[in-house]
Amino acid sequence: MADRSDFLYPRSRYYGQVKPENLVFNANLQEFAQRVNYICNLETGGKISSSEAYEQIKSLWKQLKKTKKQLAIGENPFQSGEDNPEG
Repeated sequence: MADRSDFLYPRSRYYGQVKPENLVFNANLQEFAQRVNYICNLETGGKISSSEAYEQIKSLWKQLKKTKKQLAIGENPFQSGEDNPEG
């Protein structure tokens, strides 16, 4: 059987522009989605309250936004990655 970690925390392949900051953000985004899924399942199963689930997801969202800002994802969306200016 495959590693339990691979089963519990599956990773999808990245198809975007391959840059270190994009790969890091993609990994963070996948982890965010996985955690939100767990929180939703706990709330649906009655293990945590709706307000607790909301607060946990809100906290995760803030962390994701912080990493996006730190990695400068989307700040220069039309930059091709080359240092050559037009002209």
